[in-house]
Amino acid sequence: MEQSNVELIAKLVIEALEKKTVKGYSVPIGVSARHVHLTQADVETLFGKGYELTKKKELMGGQFAANETVTIVGLKLRAIENVRVLGPVRKASQVEVSATDAIKLGIKAPIRESGNLKGSSPIAIVGPKGVVYLNEGCIIAKRHIHMSPADAQAAGVKDGDIVSVSVDNERGTIFNNVQIRVDDSFTLEMHIDTDEANAAKIGCGTLAVIINDRGAV
Repeated sequence: MEQSNVELIAKLVIEALEKKTVKGYSVPIGVSARHVHLTQADVETLFGKGYELTKKKELMGGQFAANETVTIVGLKLRAIENVRVLGPVRKASQVEVSATDAIKLGIKAPIRESGNLKGSSPIAIVGPKGVVYLNEGCIIAKRHIHMSPADAQAAGVKDGDIVSVSVDNERGTIFNNVQIRVDDSFTLEMHIDTDEANAAKIGCGTLAVIINDRGAV
């Protein structure tokens, strides 16, 4: 084989290896299904006066999946049943769905960071004892990564940064516009919804890699 051909092949091999090698900070993925956050007043409207949510499973940051579930209803009276309530109670009630859920409900839910509810979609929440109607409160959660301050320092990012993340599986997916959220109570985990997970063939525990820091919001 001529020397020029050997050098060309060697160059192509090196380039291929470099493309397959993604250097960055590894993060486990958690797939977030549709769920509801409630105020104490709305808990009592839905489940009865004086009612308190009961824990089914502990989550990060002091949150928990409750045993309680509700039905959510869109403007065209399309409903999704058995939607999990997450605790503890919050200052504002909020419903988080996937884009597919929003289509089923007949609503136009915006992609938002949790808690950013102004101008979001109206929705009704139905419990065994009553109904709560939210004039605004239904969103599609913006993909994000929970981190402790130590994780953030190690990854070279800070709260509010927007990064891109790579998942090296058979779909070879790159997620852009991933928000960093930092708090002492957080365990390292990236959260995506069921639509994103299904499209990219990702399950809970799949590893992602932060491949760049695109700067603060």
